[in-house]
Amino acid sequence: MKQSLQLRIGQNLTMTPQLQQAIKLLQLSTLDLQQEIQQALESNMMLEVDEDVVGSQEEPKAETEVSSEGSQTDLPDELPVDSNWEDVFESSLPPSSAPAEVAEFEFQHTKSVTLVEHLLQQLDLILISERDQAIAVAIIDAVNTDGYLSETVEEIYQGLFTQLEDLEFDEVEAVLHRVQNFDPVGVVAKDLADCLMIQLQKLAETVPYKQQAIDLVRRHLNELASHDQARLMRRLGLSETQLKQVIALIRSLDPKPGARIEGVVSQYIVPDVFVKKLKGLWVVSLNPDIAPKLRVNSGYSNLIKRADNSKDNVSMKEHLQEARWFIKSLHSRNDTLLRVAKSIIEKQQAFFDHGAIAMKPLVLRDIAEELELHESTISRVTTQKYMHTPNGIVEFKYFFSSHVSTEGGGECSAIAIRAFIKELVGNENPAKPLSDSKMSDLLKEKGINIARRTIAKYREAMSIQSSSQRKRLL
Repeated sequence: MKQSLQLRIGQNLTMTPQLQQAIKLLQLSTLDLQQEIQQALESNMMLEVDEDVVGSQEEPKAETEVSSEGSQTDLPDELPVDSNWEDVFESSLPPSSAPAEVAEFEFQHTKSVTLVEHLLQQLDLILISERDQAIAVAIIDAVNTDGYLSETVEEIYQGLFTQLEDLEFDEVEAVLHRVQNFDPVGVVAKDLADCLMIQLQKLAETVPYKQQAIDLVRRHLNELASHDQARLMRRLGLSETQLKQVIALIRSLDPKPGARIEGVVSQYIVPDVFVKKLKGLWVVSLNPDIAPKLRVNSGYSNLIKRADNSKDNVSMKEHLQEARWFIKSLHSRNDTLLRVAKSIIEKQQAFFDHGAIAMKPLVLRDIAEELELHESTISRVTTQKYMHTPNGIVEFKYFFSSHVSTEGGGECSAIAIRAFIKELVGNENPAKPLSDSKMSDLLKEKGINIARRTIAKYREAMSIQSSSQRKRLL
């Protein structure tokens, strides 16, 4: 094959390092962005926090001789001979009798205890043989966060059969009943009926309708779930008033006793922007705490020499260029975030005035066309970014939803439909809840054409039970 040289002219779109960095910062959440900034500050000598900007954001201290608590801030040269310090100055320490503050301090610094750990702590406090303790540990390990056994007693027995010699099923049952006496009441139950039964048996004998409630839970729990009032009255031999008292007693029980002990890890959300109304207009502003103001360290940048190609000088030049790119990408992120937030507020102003019922249909393309940006850029900006509004903290994605046609030829947002359904369910008669077909008719009266199946889909998505399950006897 003969070798030859050919000249071709073409264009290729290449993502520069600056563009890659800008895209990376754009799609980061607030917490991830703070970590990224911290890593950049630690790895780049040219980057530093602008202390002047940070200090200017702090509230100025009042230059008064008396603080807000009434204690003097300027100390005299000497105190009167016959006086104590407390006679002249108020103590800055809180009084010893402040249980609320102490409780708050303990809450902040105490590690949450899981349900299994809580049960094992109680197991260590009772006198029990090593054999029964091994059985109890196996039972407790099978308890889920709600307080129920995730395995059957037979499965626990089979798991212990090869570990303990001559183990009998009755031994496991006996230890199970003992563990069921632990706190909270109703824990380590086999199922819902067992959980309610344990709690009812712990009540005093003087509690009205205790035996009737035990009988209902033991034999007629399915009828209670289906709200079959007539059958319950007939089988229990109770009047309507008496049945309501029995059901009220059962509803006072805790169906998930373990949830009170199991620690829930709180996930805190830091809003990226704040929205508030000033002089009748909705104004959006960036959260100044999401990212510190960065600048180039003038001390290190002045050490760079143009004609010097030494290793140290080249390294400082590279760090300087990276620092400038990082600051520029950070400014670009904040600018894009603010522009998208302003555009959303302009299009969803009715939501801020009237709530979710007034939400309008909106898609990413609408914002992209208005701001002359790509839809992928809008998608990155609206993912894991949050807006603090008078209606609560919501994600940017919340404002984008599908639509349903109306009789007037317009469109209604799916979020607004969910809000309508939630409002209808909240205002319905518990004895005669609205069916999906009835809610569809009520929405059609408002000019919203929506099928019964669509109502059912939205209702299930919001974890709202069907009309038969929502029916209440009380």
